[in-house]
Amino acid sequence: MSDNHKEGLDRRDFIIASIATVGASAALAVNTSTANAQDAKTTDPTSGTVYTGDTIQGKKVVSSLDVNDLESGKKHLLYFQGVGMATGQHWYVSVTVAKGAKPGKRGVLTSGVHGDEMSSIHTVQTVMNQLDPAQMSGTVTAVTDIARPALESMQRRWPNQGRGIDLVDMNRVWPGDENGVAAPIRHAGLLFNRLLRPNADFAIDFHTGTTGFEVAAFNIAEMDVPEIKALVDLYPVGQIFDNPTYPSVLHNAFVAAGIPSFCPEIGAARHLDPEMISLFVEGTMNVLKHHGIVPGPMGRTGKDVTVFVGNSAFPILATEGGLVEHLVELNDKVAAGQKVAIQRNSFGEVVAEYTSGVDGEISGQRSDAMAEPGNPLVFILFKKAAPEGVEDYPE
Repeated sequence: MSDNHKEGLDRRDFIIASIATVGASAALAVNTSTANAQDAKTTDPTSGTVYTGDTIQGKKVVSSLDVNDLESGKKHLLYFQGVGMATGQHWYVSVTVAKGAKPGKRGVLTSGVHGDEMSSIHTVQTVMNQLDPAQMSGTVTAVTDIARPALESMQRRWPNQGRGIDLVDMNRVWPGDENGVAAPIRHAGLLFNRLLRPNADFAIDFHTGTTGFEVAAFNIAEMDVPEIKALVDLYPVGQIFDNPTYPSVLHNAFVAAGIPSFCPEIGAARHLDPEMISLFVEGTMNVLKHHGIVPGPMGRTGKDVTVFVGNSAFPILATEGGLVEHLVELNDKVAAGQKVAIQRNSFGEVVAEYTSGVDGEISGQRSDAMAEPGNPLVFILFKKAAPEGVEDYPE
């Protein structure tokens, strides 16, 4: 892969807090015990798969996985043992591996890095349900519940109690650190070193907008990296955010490890959007066909839709409190100076009017009807002549 990485804006809904420089991922920790997912525990000093001996709801638990150890031509349902809890138990993540009858490329599909992102999870599930390992050449590994504690309450961040109440955004800690100072950081390190990176020739990390803020269907990707551009162009979605984002997000941790990766964004949080989901399922199946993992003709791609590519985002923040009325919709084109929203107080009086500062397309809007000063109301994807440095956006 190309190592020509630009500096730029953080991922997903363009809502960014702070940046911490993250180095290369830690070396893969490899144990010597192994077992086939269908067999009893055995020992193989050359294997990277470690079975703990536990089962959860009939599914075996691993603390390290090498998909080469699994039986070909089958789907394997496993649990991966993540970081420990305060009780001494563990957080587990669900792992589905579709191991083709023939060798080939290895893809990794992830979701659930944020706990309020349901359409991303359903997209991955739908892709995996369409796969027939007997007809595949290669392997697809899927994880749909990376931030388990956040998913349990359907909230964006991991509720960490280690040093007082804290909410940790798991998409700000990758590639993690197995010996880090907080449980979410250790959890990320375990997953990245022992589950995700070792089994990926390419990776796709699926997301949605955050609670209270919805986004259009788009992909975040470094389009100047040929291996990434080739995959993103296979999606029939109308927007591409051409920006490398910060190194602490999951898809950039893959990229830093030499694995082509990007981030699809699929609408609003906390509910399923069937129309958007179908677009990303179609695009992801195209990616698997592109790599020869599944047979069949390509579906629709970016060539079949009008795609707007931007490299920056213009945020519009509320200056007052009150009800927000949007005057434009997602994907609408807007011009600098165009009015995009108004806000009314409790008397119904207009207390604020909001206009675009750039020519571009609407990529995100506040979905909660009320807003207080400082809340993001609109994000506009646009083409900046020469973006420089790190662009910070309010969360």
